Amino acid sequence: MTASGLAGSLTLKDEVTDFKRRRIREEACRLFYQEGYENATLEAVAKKLQITKPSIYQHYANKGELLFDICKTGISLSLEAVEQAVVLRATSLQRLVALIESVLRIIFDYQEFIVVYTREEKHLDRAQARAIRELRSAFDHKLGTLLAEGDSADELSVEDPVLTATTIGGIMTWVSLWYSPSGKRTQVEITTHIKEMILRLVRASDAPKNLKTADAQTIVSLTGQTVKGESDD
Repeated sequence: MTASGLAGSLTLKDEVTDFKRRRIREEACRLFYQEGYENATLEAVAKKLQITKPSIYQHYANKGELLFDICKTGISLSLEAVEQAVVLRATSLQRLVALIESVLRIIFDYQEFIVVYTREEKHLDRAQARAIRELRSAFDHKLGTLLAEGDSADELSVEDPVLTATTIGGIMTWVSLWYSPSGKRTQVEITTHIKEMILRLVRASDAPKNLKTADAQTIVSLTGQTVKGESDD
């Protein structure tokens, strides 16, 4: 269902509930990011939001359920990006470039969610951890399918598509742990560097040329923007 269709199917009560859950999730994520999951409390989350602790319990049974929702947010957005990339009407190489840009955009925009997921998933209970692993596995296998298609078309050279997909996912996720908006590297510079690294990893033939060609054709990125050229600011 499209976003507009989904919005049309929600009642006002549903929309208010979704908004409240999102605000609780965002504030909890910020505290987990700053203080660590074990040190942050639901009391602190409630205080930041200027609500009572029981108000949080109306939406989340406990702190662990809140952590699970935060972890699920980051990986679900990335999985949606890869699912959309595989159906683009473009070459495997162009789809891979679009996917990299889209996932990195998610990492920049949801950095705190990705860091909390990476750092704190060890606190999830067994069922929650299994659900997150399944989402991550789905991401790896869908990206692996795209890489395998590129290998078959002689656009890429990939011996183990799923393992390579896992490696690519790790490269992109790692950005969330060191990127700083006030750092010396801009998002454009980082994105360009990561794209070049990954294209070398999959041994794309004439990678720099193909990278620029994909950009020039302004493939619609999965974040709703066009894929910008390397010189764009």
